[in-house]
Amino acid sequence: MNRIYLDHAASTPMHPEVAQTMMDIMTGQFGNASSVHAFGRDAKRTVSAARDAVAASLGCKPEEIIFTSGGTESDNLALFGTATADGRTSGHMITTAVEHHAVLHACDELEKAGYEVTYVPVNGFGRVNPADIEAAIRPDTFLISMMYANNEVGVIQPISEVGQIAREHGIVFHVDAVQAFGHISIDCRNLPIDLLSVSGHKINGPQGVGALYIRQGTRIQPLMHGGLQEKKRRAGTENIAGIAGLAKAATLVNASIEERGAHDTVLRQTLLKGLEDTLGSQNFVINGDPDHSLPNVLNVSFPAIGTETMLMNLDMEGIAAASGSACTSGSLELSHVLQAMDLPEDVLHSAIRFSFGLGNTTEEMEYTAKKIETIWKRLRTRY
Repeated sequence: MNRIYLDHAASTPMHPEVAQTMMDIMTGQFGNASSVHAFGRDAKRTVSAARDAVAASLGCKPEEIIFTSGGTESDNLALFGTATADGRTSGHMITTAVEHHAVLHACDELEKAGYEVTYVPVNGFGRVNPADIEAAIRPDTFLISMMYANNEVGVIQPISEVGQIAREHGIVFHVDAVQAFGHISIDCRNLPIDLLSVSGHKINGPQGVGALYIRQGTRIQPLMHGGLQEKKRRAGTENIAGIAGLAKAATLVNASIEERGAHDTVLRQTLLKGLEDTLGSQNFVINGDPDHSLPNVLNVSFPAIGTETMLMNLDMEGIAAASGSACTSGSLELSHVLQAMDLPEDVLHSAIRFSFGLGNTTEEMEYTAKKIETIWKRLRTRY
């Protein structure tokens, strides 16, 4: 049985050229980039070239990029680093109710430390109203953190509008672009953004490596202490192979955003048409904003069948999908994103996220729709 991978929003298959780039580094370059001898200089050149490439993909200066272990560390460095900059020990932050847990759990910890956080709500489509962000601003607000595109429903947030509000009030603006990177063209020179997080494994690059854009002049306190790497902002010997892989992936994805977007749109439309033809549009619900959404993420609820039941049956058919919920110790935890959207209970309990990209075909979408029909007809009366 051929397996179909429709969980690209969680992690993507590595591009062959990225794998080759990393293999070349791992088998031919082992110096420490901080060493002054020839081996170290070779490693440093690799890191510098990678920094140039990632900066080019984000429209910023190379010196504004620091490498991290991934999106979570980038988010944490942005939040904790800004919160403690210049000796600050208290103050107010603004984020949204639909952020990734890398931001929400960081905010929890900051609240425990004495900071205050406002969680701005979203509408029924999962989108933030910039006016709500502005209304939440206080005299002691020092940071606004908001994702570019949501990882569960693919909704694209009004980044430019919120960034402009932050600028007008002199507030640092952090954007979690982990899900958007590679799908939306990002030009930090022309966006009112101070900090921006990305990760390699969402763009057909390696897991365990990411980057944080820090606009020149933005004050940030490092989380890790030791060596002088990354301009004293992130100590630790560089993951040279991972960094080179991230750079290669960023270069490839930046050169093909339009092509990839068109491909993903066709896949999305094919799957939706298949569902309409087999189930009828009255038997499923699309979650998210139809006018502001990534082309490669499709969150659908099948109210007649519970989420876990559908996922397990899809898996038995060789189809890997995901949901906005997680099973922890046998208890189902509903998606905080879908809850924030205030969706009906039957929609909340039956949501499935399909996300696609490199390697997926229209034939796979058609096959998936047919398998969903089979599962739906067999199980709908049992839920």
